[in-house]
Amino acid sequence: MITHPLLYLFSLACLVTIFYLLESKTSLRIFKLIPAVVFIYASSMLLASLGLFDSNADISSIYKQTKTNLLPAMLFLMLLQVDLRHFLKLGKSLLIAYILAVLSIAFGFIVVAIIFDFSSSMSGAFGALAGSWLGGTANMIAVGSALNVDEEAFAYALVVDSVNYTLWVMLLLFLVPFAQYFNKFTQSSENLAYLGDIACTIGAKRYWTLILLALAVSLLTQYLETLFSVINATTTIVILASVFGILASFTRLRDLNGSSELSTSMLYLLIALIGSHAVIESFSGLGLYVLAGFCILIVHAIVMIVGAKLFKLDLFSIAVASLANIGGVASAPILAAAYNKSLVSVGILMAIMGYIIGTFGGLLLGNILIGLS
Repeated sequence: MITHPLLYLFSLACLVTIFYLLESKTSLRIFKLIPAVVFIYASSMLLASLGLFDSNADISSIYKQTKTNLLPAMLFLMLLQVDLRHFLKLGKSLLIAYILAVLSIAFGFIVVAIIFDFSSSMSGAFGALAGSWLGGTANMIAVGSALNVDEEAFAYALVVDSVNYTLWVMLLLFLVPFAQYFNKFTQSSENLAYLGDIACTIGAKRYWTLILLALAVSLLTQYLETLFSVINATTTIVILASVFGILASFTRLRDLNGSSELSTSMLYLLIALIGSHAVIESFSGLGLYVLAGFCILIVHAIVMIVGAKLFKLDLFSIAVASLANIGGVASAPILAAAYNKSLVSVGILMAIMGYIIGTFGGLLLGNILIGLS
């Protein structure tokens, strides 16, 4: 059993490193279907369930401190990548499709919460899931932390995120050859050739500068939280870090490349941390979570199809907009490339926008769901 706090962190860092290397340095197909974060969380949770980590005061303290300091730093770096100017160049059809995707997903969560009569714990877990399906896993952690979702409910939400997302990706990829029939149904005549000119800037990495900025933001948000916190501490820190990240993305700081890699590293460690405190004694309620997740996707799909017909949207626009929210940066570019390799950047831009929507939308939806429970 590990009792020393630094050995506890070291073991989690080793776990993260192993799965990062397996995902990035090998060609294992499993990581194309299930992202590394799921394996990191599951492995960390398994080690905790086997009693590897002691629950003494020192480990509990370093867990809380590490999570509190990394969360705002990660959010800041994640949002630093957003470029609203490029997003607005996407054109009318893609912007309508993106807005339609966000609203239909939010509508799906509310409808399903009413039908399934969510408990308070389930509402919080699906609020965290909303953060993921409107943004990404990082948003899920931020929203889950702000809503004080317990570890078991968060684990269920992560399973739903993985299982339902995997099947959703497979369905959208399966539909690619049928685009012409769908476009004929919606009477779409959109020409997306101009989007090939939209690209994401890549330059020299500035890791140490970014680390300094991220830690400064983490320190500043925690200091400001002590001055004027009007809601719980974590929610205040999450909102402040998000605002600072959005504001910084309008400055030359956005040109400091490397924020994606650093925020991903912090995300992986946060996932391992949360998993190390998630000991699930029973999986009896997991089926209900997965079923509710599928129902949300069905509502989302129906609204997207109706919207596509009303606004004469093509299949590429609504499919990529959907996956940019539900799948994020890891999968939206893959779907875009399945239509045309020159459109990969479109998937990236739409997914990155979810970093903004995910946290604020997840917090709003989470509180609505909790209010309905």
